[in-house]
Amino acid sequence: MTEDDPKPAEGVLYDDPATADLSAKVTEAWTEFGRALGAAAAELPPGVSLDLTLDPTAAGIGEAVYTVSVERVDDELHAYAVSNSLLPPEFRLPLRAVGELIALGWSPPGVLAAGDERFGLRLPVDQAPRLAAILSRSLREVYGTPHPAFLIYTVEPGEGAAAVTALGAARPVPGGGEGVSGLGRVDLAAMPLPDKVAAVIAAMLKTAPESLPIDADGDIGIRSGSAMVFVRVRDNPPLVDVYSPVLTDVDANEKLYVRLSELTHRMPIGRLYCTGNTVWASVPVFGRDFQPTHLMLAVEVMTGLADELDDRLHGEFGGKRFFVEADRSDPEAGTPTGEARTGMYI
Repeated sequence: MTEDDPKPAEGVLYDDPATADLSAKVTEAWTEFGRALGAAAAELPPGVSLDLTLDPTAAGIGEAVYTVSVERVDDELHAYAVSNSLLPPEFRLPLRAVGELIALGWSPPGVLAAGDERFGLRLPVDQAPRLAAILSRSLREVYGTPHPAFLIYTVEPGEGAAAVTALGAARPVPGGGEGVSGLGRVDLAAMPLPDKVAAVIAAMLKTAPESLPIDADGDIGIRSGSAMVFVRVRDNPPLVDVYSPVLTDVDANEKLYVRLSELTHRMPIGRLYCTGNTVWASVPVFGRDFQPTHLMLAVEVMTGLADELDDRLHGEFGGKRFFVEADRSDPEAGTPTGEARTGMYI
C-alpha cells in the first residue's frame, strides 16, 4: 500500500461516484481525528498512556482487540501497536498487513524493548503530528477501522485525562479517561433501560436527562442539520432503535429500492428502507447487556449519515426533508403547507 494507492477500509461508502460526498465525510472525520490526536499526544504528561481501540462488538471482530497506544517518556513519545501474538488466530494480520505496519515506521515486536510482544515506535515530542498520522493510518488501513466513530479510547492513569481533549468522532470509554460529561460517575447498572439511554444521550448532548427533548411517544429527538434523528426504547425484545425519517412523500419505485439497497451495502452499520412513502435509516442497539459505547456509536453514525443522505436522496428522488420548509411548499397554491404537514412522521 502506498500514498498513491490507498486501500479503503472494507464496508465504507467508497468508490461510487454518486456517494463521493459521503466518502469525503469519512476522510474529513479521519483528518479531524488525526489533528486532535497529534495535539493530544504533544500535550501528554510523562507517564500517561493514551490507548485507542477498534470497538470489537461494533466492528464485528469478536474477541480481537486492535489497539494502538502512545505514552510520553521524557522528551520522547513511545507508541505501541498490537501484533499477531496478542490476537485470536482467526483475526491475525496477514503477511501483507505486517509489512504495511513496518513500512509505516513500526519496529517489529521485541526490537525496541526486549520481550515486548507489540510493534514499537519512538519519536521526539515535537514530531507528534507525524506520530498521529502513523497511528491513524495504522488504525484505518491495517486494522480496518472504517470511521473514527468506531474507535474508543482511554487515558491511564485517569488523572492524566485533563491533557486529552476530544479526539474527533472517537469515543472515550465511560468511566475511563475523561468520560463523557460525567457519565462515568453514573451507576447505569441499577437503572431501567429507558433511564440508561436517557443518561447516555444527555451526556453526549451535554445536558441533563430531564432536559432532553422527548415527544409524546417517548422518543428522544436529536437535530442533525436538515435531518432529525430519534432514539426509541423498545421493551420486547429489549432494543434501542436509533432511526431517522430521511425523506417523506417520496415516490416509491424500483429505482429508489435499488438505490437504497446499494447504499445500505456501503454503510458501516445500519440499513435504509422505504415504507409508507417514507425513506428510513435505522441502526439498532441491543438492550440486553446494554453497552453505552454501542449507543454512542449508533448516534454518531446516524447523525452524520442522516444529514448527508437526506440531501443526496432528495436531489435524486425529491420528497421532503425534515427541517427544510421549502420542500413542503404546495406548487399549485404557491404557499407553504408546513403548518398543516409538519414532517413529524411518527
